[in-house]
Amino acid sequence: MPKVVVAIDSFKSCLTSKEANQAAADGIRSVWPDAEVVQVPVSDGGEGFIEAFHAAIGGELQAVHVKDPLMRPITARYLLKRKMAVIEMAEASGLMLLSAEERNPMVATSYGTGQLVADAIRKGAEHIIVGLGGSATSDAGIGMLKALMDSLSSVPLKCGEVRCWDNTMIPATVRFTIATDVNNPLCGLCGAAHVFSPQKGATPDMVSLLDKRARKFAEVSAKHFGYDRQNMPGAGAAGGLGYAFLQYLNAECTSGIQLLLDTIQFKEIVKNADFVITGEGAADRQTLMGKLPMGILQQSGDTPVCLLAGRIGDSEELLKAGFARIECINPEGISLATALRKDVAMEHIRRTAKSITARITSIHK
Repeated sequence: MPKVVVAIDSFKSCLTSKEANQAAADGIRSVWPDAEVVQVPVSDGGEGFIEAFHAAIGGELQAVHVKDPLMRPITARYLLKRKMAVIEMAEASGLMLLSAEERNPMVATSYGTGQLVADAIRKGAEHIIVGLGGSATSDAGIGMLKALMDSLSSVPLKCGEVRCWDNTMIPATVRFTIATDVNNPLCGLCGAAHVFSPQKGATPDMVSLLDKRARKFAEVSAKHFGYDRQNMPGAGAAGGLGYAFLQYLNAECTSGIQLLLDTIQFKEIVKNADFVITGEGAADRQTLMGKLPMGILQQSGDTPVCLLAGRIGDSEELLKAGFARIECINPEGISLATALRKDVAMEHIRRTAKSITARITSIHK
């Protein structure tokens, strides 16, 4: 029986990984009705991270009343399985929670993510994995740390007092892993503010102020701890939330997709497959810098990996990296608004997967 593995990332503001996978599977089966199509929900730390882990390892989704990036009450989820918690920071502090008019990283806070972490600690989690992606924030994780202090300190505040960080709030048995495909430092031209805050609503003046704010926070933190982790890979992830986890919580930083693929034993899943289909919203040379399709390619061994995306750039570099085929799902001239419609995107993925399968099966005949 022929076998195809489908592992497509979510298309932001359009499709979940599960929806994209289903569309591709429908296209494959329209050509190869007897094929075994293995659908693998995936995420590199952003949207769909907890759903991908839930599908892979089970566990119970926990619903928690937290604050959104503008400190409004919302309900966010995380995954708890025995003593391991998987948190997707975008659930509480994500850009998707704000309208275009509300985006302002000068005021957006990661406080809600800290509330999720605190809840996981209270429920006995000893390994907390946090997916960093899709953030609305650029607060260097200050909001997250404040939420931990507010939630976990047993000493009540008196009027006018300011709580200081106390390492004893976090049990010594708890360890943290941050999952991200971002290697940027906290500050500077390659840092969180300069690279990522404009897409979160920052003006040029805001970018400068945010960078200065993060640099000052890192200086004060370095004096407190006696070490400085602002330049570690991942410190600039999620508006500097990565830095707070590295500096204050001694987190380990790892590739989100590699962590997921190792957890689900993807190398075993892909064994004996005829080919793999992966994809993302936009594929270009940045895909080669640790993004999800690259992780799929690296763990697929000799199995051909076909890449589809809503927008394609740097095709030659992608082919040289090892992708067997690269396909844009959208026809020329389509408007962005039309391309982002769920029904349109699913049909385009279905057609593209059908075309890829037809070409491969014709070669096999």
